[in-house]
Amino acid sequence: MSIGSDVIRDVVLVVVLVLAVALLIALVVTRRRLLFARRREESADESAAPQAAVVVHSKKVDDHDARRRQIEVLSGRLGWRAPVWLETTAEDPGRGQTRKAVEDGASVVVAFGGDGTTRAVAESLAQTGVPMGLLPAGTGNLLARNLGVPPNRLESSLHIALTGRNRTIDIGHVELADTLDSPPRKETFLVMSGLGFDAEVMATTAPELKKKIGWVAYVVAGMSRLRGRRTPVTLRVDDGPAVQRRIRAVLVGNVGMLQGGIQLMPAALPDDGWLDVVVVSPRGVTGWVPVVGAVLTRRNHATVEHFRCKTVEIQADRPMFAQLDGDPAGKAQSLRARVDPLALVVRVPG
Repeated sequence: MSIGSDVIRDVVLVVVLVLAVALLIALVVTRRRLLFARRREESADESAAPQAAVVVHSKKVDDHDARRRQIEVLSGRLGWRAPVWLETTAEDPGRGQTRKAVEDGASVVVAFGGDGTTRAVAESLAQTGVPMGLLPAGTGNLLARNLGVPPNRLESSLHIALTGRNRTIDIGHVELADTLDSPPRKETFLVMSGLGFDAEVMATTAPELKKKIGWVAYVVAGMSRLRGRRTPVTLRVDDGPAVQRRIRAVLVGNVGMLQGGIQLMPAALPDDGWLDVVVVSPRGVTGWVPVVGAVLTRRNHATVEHFRCKTVEIQADRPMFAQLDGDPAGKAQSLRARVDPLALVVRVPG
């Protein structure tokens, strides 16, 4: 073989080697670019995924650290980012946390606790258009029950909170005054507000008993308070005339179902733009028998009166126990309530 052939062979080998190295470099660069692009897309997809904020009442939720991890996993399975976790405090039961969640752009704010937590979250979400999800973990959970959200079933209720149907409902605004001359306390309610027997039962039921047997504890406490005197009140519905009654209880409702599926206000709907009022006036212990019969059979009776209104004002001769969505609210001698139609968006089964 000549020297010229050797040179040509060496040149060819060098060219092939250079091309192979160039091809290898090109493959490595291309792969890195693809990986970078894929990571950038995944990052973009993750940042575009919706994110919830969970306002949690930690004292109502057992082992809330484990529940938080469970919610994060379930959220990821549904295509949501891990939620922002906001705990209530003794000073703020959820209003400030909810406002912060709305300002930070939460896609939905989830109330994780009892009816009190739900009420605080709803108050700050009213008229914002941001939906409220429900993770009911209290004793009553009356709003959740009336809207078909299963209490104390975390996975099912979270699925509804993140992927359910939006339903716009009314809320109630109430002013409670300790005496006829004192300045009123302004509150919001979603279920019922009231004065009298039911509020007294809620205020005097032992927390330990509620924790052991749930809402049945209210029945136990109520049995011991059936005997009591009626209180004279003045009732004014909308612009109608003032009427006088002697009552054991008066309830103003946005929804009508109590625990156990009992329909106290059968005509009440959460999105009808009306408040429903029930006045209960039994005499003595035996007077409760027709009251129970009227409620269970949904028939009229002299001891159970129903009204529908946009506004209602009640003034009592003496301060009475008051309640808001099943939570004791001290005592009040006057109650004024009005409906705020279609003010709140709630996630419901759909």
